[in-house]
Amino acid sequence: MEYQQKTRPGARPAPAPADTLVWGKNPVTELLRSGRPVDTVYLADSLPEAAAGYYTALARQAGAVVKKVPAHKLQKLCGGAEHQGVAARGAEIEYASLDDLLAVAREKGEPPFLVLCDGIEDPHNLGAILRSALLCGAHGVVIPRRGGVGVTGTVMKASAGAAARIPVARVANLAQAIRDLKAQNVFVYCADMGGAPLDKTDLSGAVALVMGSEGKGPGALVKKLCDGVVSLEMAARGTGVDSYNVSVAAGILMYDIMRRRAR
Repeated sequence: MEYQQKTRPGARPAPAPADTLVWGKNPVTELLRSGRPVDTVYLADSLPEAAAGYYTALARQAGAVVKKVPAHKLQKLCGGAEHQGVAARGAEIEYASLDDLLAVAREKGEPPFLVLCDGIEDPHNLGAILRSALLCGAHGVVIPRRGGVGVTGTVMKASAGAAARIPVARVANLAQAIRDLKAQNVFVYCADMGGAPLDKTDLSGAVALVMGSEGKGPGALVKKLCDGVVSLEMAARGTGVDSYNVSVAAGILMYDIMRRRAR
């Protein structure tokens, strides 16, 4: 399921991708339709016949083996998560490179629109960001190799399958990725408290949006490297709730970027 990370001449080859398990009707459907390699599809024996036939047909088209298992075993396989009677095991998604994401924008004839996640640790937040990024027309999402969650089965589930549709680059150094983007004339903005209001920030053109970690926000160096800081207004000040959830804030900002582009 991942996009392949390119390696430079002389560099050590990337380790073989591990298997990942995806569960839930919508994520499994998206995975099977995405063209990514899928090894096995697990169907609970309690799944209605019509639904079982549907996933069996999709699995055959994808070249995957179908296994029927007791519902309680599927529950255990998915770590106790709500699996909706279906799960699939495929190769872990092959991450893209930063250049791959920029190439997607060039192929579409559009100025780059990327989302950078600086230390997002909650898989549900990353999944929600990937989902919004896909729906708002972003060309890809960048995550760090360390200090943040990767694309796991939980992320795939939370993204409603979007993680199988949008390129994800996993970089060794997020600060260097920002420098590289700026060298390509991409303006980089981070979301943080104390920044300029959204309505006074120009997020049009080639833009990369940095979303910081749930507790600390963007790192000091990352924030320093950005071209600007944008913040969202809040109505309920003084209540003790002093910020938006990171995935909610990302959705608001990405929607604004999509709306500006539509004009």
